[in-house]
Amino acid sequence: MSPQAAAVEAEALKLDLAERAKLAETLLLSLDAPSEEENLKLWITEAEQRLADLRGGRAKERPASAVIRRAMAALR
Repeated sequence: MSPQAAAVEAEALKLDLAERAKLAETLLLSLDAPSEEENLKLWITEAEQRLADLRGGRAKERPASAVIRRAMAALR
């Protein structure tokens, strides 16, 4: 843990129970909702990995029409 994180933790533990619970809720929710910048980085990483898989022969191209047809069939 970084010194900054340790300092924040120490301060947070001084809060009363209700304040710590609210802080914990806010922090947990922040893990579920990445910022736009974080989300963009995640998608770029995913796209790069998919391209590498495609170029490396670990994935195959499929026509969009086939993918859509299969997805629609799964929804029925």
